Amino acid sequence: MGDILTIVMPVFLVVAAGYAAVWAKLFSDAAVDGLMSFAQKFAIPCLLFAAISTLDLGRDFDLGLMLSYYSGSIVCFFAGLFGARLIFGRPWEDSVAIGFCALFANSVLLGLAVGERAYGIDSLGPNYAIIALHAPVCYILGIVTMEIVRAQTGGVALIRTVTRAIFRNALMIGIGLGFAVNLSGIAVPAILDEAVALIMRAALPAALFGLGGVLYRYKPEGDAGVIAMICGISLVLHPTIAWSLGKTMGGLSQEQLRAAVVTAAMAPGVNTYIFADMYGAARRVVASSILIGTGLTVITGSAWILLVG
Repeated sequence: MGDILTIVMPVFLVVAAGYAAVWAKLFSDAAVDGLMSFAQKFAIPCLLFAAISTLDLGRDFDLGLMLSYYSGSIVCFFAGLFGARLIFGRPWEDSVAIGFCALFANSVLLGLAVGERAYGIDSLGPNYAIIALHAPVCYILGIVTMEIVRAQTGGVALIRTVTRAIFRNALMIGIGLGFAVNLSGIAVPAILDEAVALIMRAALPAALFGLGGVLYRYKPEGDAGVIAMICGISLVLHPTIAWSLGKTMGGLSQEQLRAAVVTAAMAPGVNTYIFADMYGAARRVVASSILIGTGLTVITGSAWILLVG
């Protein structure tokens, strides 16, 4: 376990450094916003573009990999939604936001960083395959369910709402451009390729440090029972389903199984708060779940890495 913590802890120490810098007033809120804007709108899209443009689609886009990860995601969404509604009596809109929090793992900021530390950069092909579908699957499920609950849009208007939310996302633009280059076979000019490489090298360190600063704003407030449920679903149920399906279906390589389980074992991502804030639903609970879940991932993530080898 000591070796596993050696792999995982540097990632969370960078997050903790960002948290401490803001707490000590050495790094302002405006600086955090600027750093996260750079990471999420420029550096990480460049990272995803570079990775997907060179991805071996035939090898890494495996149906069993997608089923093992996304079956768990969908189960976790409805477990969070109906758990919040039936057990804790939350309003339907809050319940959807809570379900989205249980659904949306931090696949990029934490998942890529932990995966790279644990298994090396060459092992990340299946991670990028999962990430390529992550925003579309999660946002389509979350937005469609929320709009149905709110009964404000339907038909063409609902499709327009979902499409706008997905394709205004900088990560999706980077992913889409990566697929365009990959499928077309267009060679990226060497100068442009090097410029993208310079930006993408800053992606994960900047994102992790900025994440720590963002988490400082999320005070642990709200219903402790709902927060515990979200953390249990995110950190235990999701990776358990991914591991069980990955082992049962067979056909997954060790690399693919690791990617599915470790990505599923990550805490809720910051996008879950953006979703909750967009609809004005369950913001305190979601924010607290991100903060507490990220801290718990040090322990639970280490345990899952130990389990999958």
